[in-house]
Amino acid sequence: MAKRAKGEGGLFRVKGSKNWRLQYYDATGKQIRTSSGTPVKQEALSVLRRLMGDNDKGLVSLTELKKISYGDLRAALIANYQEKGNASLYQTDDGEENIGGLKALDAFFGFSADNPGVPFTQITTDAARRFAKQRVKEGFSTATVNRSLACLRRMLQIAHEDSKIQHVPKIRLLKEPPARKGFLSIGEFEKLLRKLPKNLQPLILFLYWCGVRLGEAEAIEWPQVDLTVPCIRLEEDQTKNDEARIVPLPPVLVKILKAVEPKTGRVFDATNLRTEWSKACEAVGLGKRVKQTSQSGNIWYAYEGLIVHDLRRSAVRNLVNAGVPERIAMKISGHKTRSVFDRYHIVSTGDVVEAMQKVVVHTLPPKKVAKRLGQGAQRFGDSLVTVEGKSAVSH
Repeated sequence: MAKRAKGEGGLFRVKGSKNWRLQYYDATGKQIRTSSGTPVKQEALSVLRRLMGDNDKGLVSLTELKKISYGDLRAALIANYQEKGNASLYQTDDGEENIGGLKALDAFFGFSADNPGVPFTQITTDAARRFAKQRVKEGFSTATVNRSLACLRRMLQIAHEDSKIQHVPKIRLLKEPPARKGFLSIGEFEKLLRKLPKNLQPLILFLYWCGVRLGEAEAIEWPQVDLTVPCIRLEEDQTKNDEARIVPLPPVLVKILKAVEPKTGRVFDATNLRTEWSKACEAVGLGKRVKQTSQSGNIWYAYEGLIVHDLRRSAVRNLVNAGVPERIAMKISGHKTRSVFDRYHIVSTGDVVEAMQKVVVHTLPPKKVAKRLGQGAQRFGDSLVTVEGKSAVSH
């Protein structure tokens, strides 16, 4: 490709306009002048380079790119989720379909029912950085910001797959904190359960014992329940990985469900779950409400501590520690990949100490085990193995 002559492409500003304008020549030698759509010189230069490269390749012109709006990209994303039947696609109270993290993007890129939002040429890597910086400054977690950035990345990829754009701006996610490792012992769980309203207790029992996702549990209806086996069948369209599965039920929950009448509609009640959960956790010392003050002086309380999803981690840990084969435990909880399952299998100090106790029991003859694990040894306490009355393992 021949080198461009001097003056073949450049940036300039028109008096009274905040945005940089572009100038370059098309394949026929015709001069093209148009707005870059951004006041940031580096972004405008990136747009110019991209357009000049596309022009040399005979690709989409700037005029065509400017016709593509954020609203067009957004609509394609929604359509893609509909085609795949993604469970993360939800319906708002006014009947509109939406995706978690999308509303923040809508506000940033100016989308509304009456406005399609900014043109594609303004959806750049730097624009994504500004969005992320703004959201973090507003107090949102990096995980929450990343849900929005993932939506933006996906909608741009779809536009590329549909041949509407040739270049996909790089959207980089923020570094998130380490995965949560919260879990509940049975004693802690029973204390928490007693602090929750009666209507929520069946749901919380189901989540703790079976490790089902909250969204899956909320969608279960009575025809899916078989109290004679006893189990619940989750249908394909109710699970995150689109695979139906059978979830066995613990006796304590079976007893409660048998008493429910009439057995119609949804099985589990999640009314006011978040509020009641935070109150109950605070009451038993598993969480707290932290006072927050906005820039305008408004006071509100943010909850910190154990979350509902920690029940799922607890269920996985309980299943594995009870000796349930991991393949079966994954079938119950609905984990499709081993890496995610391993992250949910929380190992506590007690688990490690008990592991050594099992080694001792397995390795030594019964008489020596009885002698070395005498009455003075504590299961998870200061000493585990005693030898001739003296502690062999201490804290």
